[in-house]
Amino acid sequence: MTDIRPFDRRALEVTEKIVDQVGPEHLSLPTPCAQWSLRQLLAHMTGQNHGFAAAADGEASDASVWADREIDDDPAGSFRASSARVTEAFAREGVLDGEFWLPEVRGGQMFPARTAIGFHFVDYVVHGWDVAASLGVPAPFDDETLAAVLPYAQEVPDGQNRREPGASFRPGLPEPSGERPLDHVLAMLGRSPNWPA
Repeated sequence: MTDIRPFDRRALEVTEKIVDQVGPEHLSLPTPCAQWSLRQLLAHMTGQNHGFAAAADGEASDASVWADREIDDDPAGSFRASSARVTEAFAREGVLDGEFWLPEVRGGQMFPARTAIGFHFVDYVVHGWDVAASLGVPAPFDDETLAAVLPYAQEVPDGQNRREPGASFRPGLPEPSGERPLDHVLAMLGRSPNWPA
């Protein structure tokens, strides 16, 4: 089975470069992600990195480690610190043989590490694009990364959970006519590639 961690790291690196462009003056901007401002989206992304890292370290009962993190006037620094934390946790020897407790998925279950890291991978491709769209800048994920994330995006359930308040993903949209791989991933997860049009 393919080790998805190098692709996850690559997605985080691209997302870091996008978040590096966020200044304090951008934090109130709207995003494609539910009703979240850019500050709220970054708080969620930073908190999720810490949550996944804790899960990789074996945390299986304290849901508070998944809480959104306060975003101050250095959003890029906060995000980079969380990104380094989760990358280090995922790289630990033997991590792929374990399970992650994901309290926010299907009512809180244990998932094989490879599956859980796949969820993280999808999150940071899509949320990286969310930040880029909010700023009006490109999201330069390469085609190899997008080809790798596509099967994981296809596995995200498209049900009532996507209609709940604050859901990270909205119901899937019709298949786009273009050939850009990113557009197909976004549409599956309820994002219009043409947002905010």
